[in-house]
Amino acid sequence: MTKKTSFRAFDYTLDFDRINFRERPDLYRIGKGEQGVLLVEPYKSEILPHWRFKTPDIARESARQIYQMFLEYKQASDFVGMDMARKFLQMGYTRSRRYANHKTGRKYTDSGEGKKELPREEDPVKAASAKEFYAVWQKARNDETYLQLKRSHQEQYERLEEN
Repeated sequence: MTKKTSFRAFDYTLDFDRINFRERPDLYRIGKGEQGVLLVEPYKSEILPHWRFKTPDIARESARQIYQMFLEYKQASDFVGMDMARKFLQMGYTRSRRYANHKTGRKYTDSGEGKKELPREEDPVKAASAKEFYAVWQKARNDETYLQLKRSHQEQYERLEEN
């Protein structure tokens, strides 16, 4: 029987206002999906100004700029920066899809009757924006150097001690 390797969860208890994760990559946890994308500095402040998805042209340029940052972080062997750029690309896709499916961006009602999912109304513009991000996100998440640095980061900083 093969043991599954366990890694530490994203730690929301850290003082994100004071930690520079470029200086302290040992504190960074990959987490699931987009966890921490709007918390981890200085990367949030570097990438967020380029993150836009209102139209497919804007999304295409945004994805291009963020992917260029991904490559710059890659050149510097900065895994945390690469992972944060990957998360912003993923978030570009997921948020565009959310608005493509629900014009207001809200998936559920806020009525006093409990949470009910709102009907889907496909917005082709936001769906096209999502496609722009999706292709670039997949390129980043499957990048061989990214995957090697991810494994290395997990082994060095995130592996849970096995009993």
